[in-house]
Amino acid sequence: MSELILSVIGIIGVMLLGMLCWRWFDQREEQAVWTRLAALQPDEPARFDPAMLQTLPAPAQRYLRYAIAPGTPLFSVAEVTMQGTFRLGSSDQPGDMTLQAEQVLAAPYGFLWRMSAAAGLMRVSGSDMAEGRMSWSHFWLQQVIPVARVGGDADHRRSAFGRCVAEAVFWTPAVLLTSENVEWEAVDESLVRVIFRFEGLEQAVDLFVEPDGHLAKIVFQRWSDANPQKRYQLQPFGGHLSRYRNFHGFNLPTRIEAGNFFGTDQYFEFFKVDVTDVRFPDAADNNPDGDPQQKPR
Repeated sequence: MSELILSVIGIIGVMLLGMLCWRWFDQREEQAVWTRLAALQPDEPARFDPAMLQTLPAPAQRYLRYAIAPGTPLFSVAEVTMQGTFRLGSSDQPGDMTLQAEQVLAAPYGFLWRMSAAAGLMRVSGSDMAEGRMSWSHFWLQQVIPVARVGGDADHRRSAFGRCVAEAVFWTPAVLLTSENVEWEAVDESLVRVIFRFEGLEQAVDLFVEPDGHLAKIVFQRWSDANPQKRYQLQPFGGHLSRYRNFHGFNLPTRIEAGNFFGTDQYFEFFKVDVTDVRFPDAADNNPDGDPQQKPR
C-alpha cells in the first residue's frame, strides 16, 4: 500500500511539474510578444499639429483636438495598466472577479493583454494576444491548470483584430493619424465611423463624440462566439468611456465599461476597469540587441 501511495504522489508531482513548466513557457512567450510589439514604437514620431485634421469629418476633428495636445509626439504604441472587475459568467450568474491587468497595444499590428483575477480562493491568470497572423487566449486556474487554450485560427484572429483596433481608438489615438490603414466615414455631427484594414482584415468602429470632443462610447460589430450558440457571428460590442486624464499630452479615458450585445436587451457588461497608468515605451529600450524591426513610419 505504501508503495502505491508513493507512486501516486510521484505521478502527481511529475504532473504538477509539467504544468508549471508549461505555464513558464507561456509566460516566456508572452514576454517575447510584449517586447516585439513595444519595439514597434516609431523612433522619431511626428508631433501633433491641428492642421493635420483639416480633411477629416467634423466629429473626428473634434475628438482628436480633445485627445491630443498640440506638439505631442504621435506615439502609436502604449502600455496600459488597469484594475477592476472581470465577469466570467453570464448576466444571470455574472461571477464577478477582482482584476489586475496590463496591456501593450500596437494597432493594427497587435496587442497582448495579461491578467490575474480572483474570487475567493479561486485564481485565474493568463493572456489574450494578437500579433500578425497569430492570436491566442490562454487562461490558467491556480497557475497550474489550463482551463482555456483557443486561437490559431481565422475566426479567433478576426475577433482579436476587432478588439485591437477598437481599443486603439481611445488608448492610442495617434494611430488614427499615422496609420495608412485608416479610413473615415462621416455619419452625423456626433457620430463618425473609422475603418481599419490590415492584412486582409477589416473592422469598422463607431465613435460617439460629445460637443466638447471626448468620446462617450464606441460600438462595433465584432466577430465573436460569445453567445448562447457558441457560434462565431457578427454581434454588437461596445463600451462607455469616462474619467479622462492626461498622459504625456494624450487625454485618455480611465474608466472603461464594456460588454457583448451592447445597446440591446442582451447586453452583458463583463469588463469594468479603471486605468492606473498609460506609458509610451521607447522603441530602443525594447530592442536592446539592435535586431531589425519592421516599424511604422
